[in-house]
Amino acid sequence: MWLRLAKKAKRWLAGNPFPGSEQYWIERYEAGRTSGAGSYNELAEFKAEILNAFVAEHGVGSVMEFGCGDGNQLKLADYPTYTGFDVSPRAIELCRDMFRNDDTKRFLLMDEYAGQTAQLTLSLDVVYHLVENEVFASYMKTLFAAAKRFVIVFSSNSEIREAGQALHVRHRVFTEWVDANMPGWTLLAHVPNRYPPTASGTQGSLADFYFYEKRR
Repeated sequence: MWLRLAKKAKRWLAGNPFPGSEQYWIERYEAGRTSGAGSYNELAEFKAEILNAFVAEHGVGSVMEFGCGDGNQLKLADYPTYTGFDVSPRAIELCRDMFRNDDTKRFLLMDEYAGQTAQLTLSLDVVYHLVENEVFASYMKTLFAAAKRFVIVFSSNSEIREAGQALHVRHRVFTEWVDANMPGWTLLAHVPNRYPPTASGTQGSLADFYFYEKRR
């Protein structure tokens, strides 16, 4: 703990309060904060509706998520089997406790990923939090390599910069990266967000659903 505090103090003295994408989320969960608005209320319900319907329609038997967060979104999920990965030890603790009586789910740190696969892999509200190019590329390669049939990404897909945008947010056109680096995959569908930032009375989100299918 003292080492982490010392590193944070060093960053602050250097005038660089942002610790990097991975460390930001580790510290965020340690501080008792949540996965964010996208995993709660109407946005969480919208995501669950779309994902549960897709899993049922396509007979998906196994789901793997990279960036499972605090587990609140997962409470609405209906998946036969599920494995969640996250960089945060605290997030993994929260998920294991929340689903301690559910043997269809397991949770592991990203450091424990060793080539496991699933029919469907998920990235929900993660891509636009990967600020560094190398972190983004590594994450995307793992996301697609782990998928046997489908990949679903819920993210923004433009280089828009919002007013007062936080340091842990970077919007990018991730579909261009997929087109250039994942030739074995096809964009199956794009489903716009039911609650964009302009939606009255909602938190709103720039993220949409993007469904990829592996070419046979």
